[in-house]
Amino acid sequence: MDWYLAVLKKYATFTGRARRKEYWFFVLFSIIASVVLSVLDVMLGTSGKAGGLLSGIYGLAVLLPSLGVSVRRLHDTDRSGWWLLIVLIPVVGALVLLYFMVQDSQPGTNQYGPNPKEGAA
Repeated sequence: MDWYLAVLKKYATFTGRARRKEYWFFVLFSIIASVVLSVLDVMLGTSGKAGGLLSGIYGLAVLLPSLGVSVRRLHDTDRSGWWLLIVLIPVVGALVLLYFMVQDSQPGTNQYGPNPKEGAA
């Protein structure tokens, strides 16, 4: 849960680097929260064709932190945040981005800052 809150504290920070652990724990907790809120939407009757009210509000609330941690994760692999746009290429783009996100950190300092893994050790 600390990794999720750490990302929220860096609400719109697009500089620096994010470890795999930080990124994937944020993704995990976001998926769990979305599923729980979607179930609540159905139970409360606030869901519709375009989605539910609660899950929609949550999605908007974590949009900037999600983009920020994704850009920082790409920085950790020494790639520009503009690589996020590769998801616009159907199927292949999402697979390439997934590959980038599961890669290990670039050792040492890169143009985006020091390795967060080395600072935590």
